[in-house]
Amino acid sequence: MSTPAYPSPPMSASAASLAWPAALALAAAMGIGRFAFTPVWPLMAQEAGLSLAQGSWMASANYAGYLLGALAAIAWPVRRLRATLAASLAAVAALTLAMPLLDSVAGWSALRLAAGYASASAFICVAAWRSVPAGDPREASVSAVTYAGVGAGIALTGLACLALMAWGAGANQTWVALGGLTLALSVAAWPRLSRQSPPARTSAAAMPPARLPRGIGALSLHYGVFGVGYIIPATFLPAMAKEILPDPAIFGWAWPLFGLAAALSCLLVPRLARGRDDRQVWRCAQLLMAAGMLAVALWHHIAAVILAALLVGGTFMVITQAGMLTARRLSGPAAPRAAAIMTAAFAAGQILGPLLASWAARWGADLPQVLEAGAVLLAASAWALGKVTTDGAGAGHNAIGPQGRSHSN
Repeated sequence: MSTPAYPSPPMSASAASLAWPAALALAAAMGIGRFAFTPVWPLMAQEAGLSLAQGSWMASANYAGYLLGALAAIAWPVRRLRATLAASLAAVAALTLAMPLLDSVAGWSALRLAAGYASASAFICVAAWRSVPAGDPREASVSAVTYAGVGAGIALTGLACLALMAWGAGANQTWVALGGLTLALSVAAWPRLSRQSPPARTSAAAMPPARLPRGIGALSLHYGVFGVGYIIPATFLPAMAKEILPDPAIFGWAWPLFGLAAALSCLLVPRLARGRDDRQVWRCAQLLMAAGMLAVALWHHIAAVILAALLVGGTFMVITQAGMLTARRLSGPAAPRAAAIMTAAFAAGQILGPLLASWAARWGADLPQVLEAGAVLLAASAWALGKVTTDGAGAGHNAIGPQGRSHSN
């Protein structure tokens, strides 16, 4: 049995100081580059007279770009993490700022496609980055603060949109403000982030890619199932909530609260999961997400919707953190490629999820039944995840704990 992934004290000033630059990078790349469309869409739809189908095309374009970015990192493994991360953050800012320059669904979709690609590239770089050496007791705390950046970015984006709407700003002004915010976060993070060492120096371009360990394929499959299960409530819960409580003032706070739950859950993991390894954390969080989906499927009440939102919002970044930490510790020098494979699996899952829901609806299934099926899928995956065997560890345990095999920084 491996050493637990969360054995250290829950948080320390040194861990937070090491992690905040990467957290800001994820807030920019993911909180804005990946998720800003959700709070801006109502303004775009109102001002440009866009239909729900057109909005779905733009959202799907971002999902597809995210998948393409991950697949590109698999085909051409990232060898220069620092340069790739800088280029990705700059691209997210530029593409967000460019949204007001176009006035067609095709143009906006192209920009969202490219932003999804850049977001995936930035996420893979951060996921593979080591702010501390492998096995350092601060690793779990550093990871917690880093991945909390995604939720913080979502919350910050939602609050910015609320403030801009209160001031009467339109969609174009909002996109410009969010592009400026992306640039500001990236500039604030970069001086410190650029002084940290990537996990491996691969200046020799002729070096063959590091070998992926046994079990990474199975872990990626379960991570893809997580993508399928997560995107179903993320897509359809707002519609269910609107049916029950149609007050738009309340919906304005939904996105900031979702992001806040995601950020706080990452920070709480080292406290709540002490003595457990990262695979156990992943499984427990996925079961909680399934429970939230099942609650709203069986109980058509605003309390169930709130519970589902908390359980889904409060677990999706915990699973992301635990899954990426599992892959990174397992893969060592191959961490960038492993992160790309995991990200591609998730991206494929979040594209597949709505398609499966639409297919089920054609066969007569309603939304609660779709959520029930998603909950069962997540629960089955959480159970099977414990049976996955990886290099150097028994089934159900992390391959590389703090006392296990390590790789040079």
